[in-house]
Amino acid sequence: MPVKKILITVTTYPLPSRSYDELVCTAGILEDGTWIRIYPVPLSFLKQVKKDTGFKKYTWVELDVKKRTDDFRPESYSPNNYDIKIINTLNTTNFWQERKDFCLKNVYTNKIKLLEDSKAPKNLSLATFKPSKITDFIVEDDESEWKDEWKEIRKQTNLFAEIQTDPEKLIAKVPYKFYYIFEDDDGTPSKLMIEDWEIFQLYLNCLRDNKNNKKIAIQKVKEKYFSEFTKQNEIYLFLGTTMQWHRRRSNNPFVIIGIFYPKIKAQYSLF
Repeated sequence: MPVKKILITVTTYPLPSRSYDELVCTAGILEDGTWIRIYPVPLSFLKQVKKDTGFKKYTWVELDVKKRTDDFRPESYSPNNYDIKIINTLNTTNFWQERKDFCLKNVYTNKIKLLEDSKAPKNLSLATFKPSKITDFIVEDDESEWKDEWKEIRKQTNLFAEIQTDPEKLIAKVPYKFYYIFEDDDGTPSKLMIEDWEIFQLYLNCLRDNKNNKKIAIQKVKEKYFSEFTKQNEIYLFLGTTMQWHRRRSNNPFVIIGIFYPKIKAQYSLF
């Protein structure tokens, strides 16, 4: 498999409900606008490159990958190695125009069409979706500690072999689940969980900045993702399926794995 040039757009937060291979899932877009999923990405590698220039969102990279034979989803690949070549990062000037040129080449606006394409033979599992309206932002309680299965996975694999300290301490457990409720172009509603690393990190930052006050931290997250984004930003959702629910052909196997949020262009009158 030749080296692929990938625009990194997504890094999901590790969740214990995921299988070993999906503890950290990175996704991106190729030059023709098609999606690619890359896993596994070791957390030790991810933390290291984030300190430097690798795997930052909207960075073009070159990576040697191969198609996964154990995953029926066509976008799924795994790295042959982690010798990543950083090319450049796309900036946010002109309302994210450079990013829009690639991220918005193929956009879904209809839920039925998206779900049809997620079925065989296409088995589409990554997509950009433009909601017609975001109607609410929901926060639900989640477990405060990592499940035992997370700890067992850590014991049984070498995923954390390069990390010298306890990975549970490296990755904070956020005791909440975040959801968007939105409508498509037919007014059909959806409620999807947000699994993007950014929203969990925002919560942790707000918690730190507000003396561990969870109520204030949650309110700050909601202000950002609902009050601010829905008024000031043009929202597109990066959607991805979980292999478990996609294989089971659930009614909607998608979750929100990233949010694309350029500022709304102001409309100026000519008169």
